[in-house]
Amino acid sequence: MDLYVFATPYRVTWDYYFLSREHTLEIKEWQDKAEYEYVKNRGISIFLMQAGMLGTLQALWDVFPLFTNTGWGENSNIGFLEKHMGATFEERPQPWFTNISVDDVHSGDFLAISKIRGRWGGFETLEKWVSGAYAGHTAVCLKDSEGKLWIGESGHENEKGEDIIAIVPWDEWWDFELNKDDSNPHIAHLPLHPDVRAKFNETAAWEYALSMAGKPYGYHNMIFSWIDTIGGNYPPPLDAHLVASVMTVWSKIQPEYAANMWNEALNKRLGTQGLNLSDILVETEKRGSSFDELLTIPEQDNWIYSDGKSTSCIAFVLELYKEAGLFDPIADSIQVTEFTIKDAYSLKFFENDSSRLPKWCNDADNVKLPYCQIKGKYRMELPGYNSMDPYVHMNERCPSMPPKYFRPQNC
Repeated sequence: MDLYVFATPYRVTWDYYFLSREHTLEIKEWQDKAEYEYVKNRGISIFLMQAGMLGTLQALWDVFPLFTNTGWGENSNIGFLEKHMGATFEERPQPWFTNISVDDVHSGDFLAISKIRGRWGGFETLEKWVSGAYAGHTAVCLKDSEGKLWIGESGHENEKGEDIIAIVPWDEWWDFELNKDDSNPHIAHLPLHPDVRAKFNETAAWEYALSMAGKPYGYHNMIFSWIDTIGGNYPPPLDAHLVASVMTVWSKIQPEYAANMWNEALNKRLGTQGLNLSDILVETEKRGSSFDELLTIPEQDNWIYSDGKSTSCIAFVLELYKEAGLFDPIADSIQVTEFTIKDAYSLKFFENDSSRLPKWCNDADNVKLPYCQIKGKYRMELPGYNSMDPYVHMNERCPSMPPKYFRPQNC
């Protein structure tokens, strides 16, 4: 049995067929004249779901448990990453957390976080798969004039359940991660290299962080850091047509969410305002372009959305680095909203001399990592860690195909 999905910018429908013969799908009426004109000129996108109905149900069965907050969900996330990315999950000796001395933590130090169960665990697993990152969330350390340690984080949940940008005292943040975060977070502390730390403008970093505090998490540009090329960023069976179809369905079900996730960002790329997804797709075709080309247009750090500047977890950290001078003298030609988490921890900004790592770094582990894992049952791996100097237009045209995630030089 074959399952087919039929899509225009205005609708998505599906049908299934048991017998091998000619089949007809009848569309009884068009939603409006615009849909009729679109189909007359461009046709309808048709997707054959791999392995038919049973295969589709099997695929859904493989994905559904990723989001469950259970042991089954955690094992499913681990199994998915092992199968599709070649990730390894080697168990560390207990205790699975570190007694950190905040005296050894400095402003600008990077926190790489990997969650492996529950809603965020499932979301991060899919994010890792498409981007090649071995972490799914990030935060940054900041010390005030009195030496108190704070954590800057885009994606911090407030009392209303909203994901916002927040500056949180270390003790509060660490207590939550140790005792209350049910996503089983694995956390690595990546200290800045002394030479990089010497460049870090702490005053400018604080000014930027405080200017962003309380703003919403950067949903507007979240997917665009991953999509850089027409065909080199979509693990099968994903492609730009399927992305457009999913967006179409989502726009019908949750139009406000869709507008927040991609409509504003796509309007930015077209230089238009207020177009919904259907209008965006039609306008793109009118200009002789295509939706897959539209998705590859680089995000600009200075774009202002309806709720202000938009920064995902990693864009927030790297924009803070940018303000603090770490990308000088080429900062004007770097768009940090184009960086994935993997792109960030690959920057040659971090400590490369293990003798300078804090004494508590990996103290209980028999394997000495080049960074400090401070929480987690499994050993965190960050392939490509601390290996790339910044360059002009960095990460604006990079493919990311699993399982090798090959990256051409200076893409």
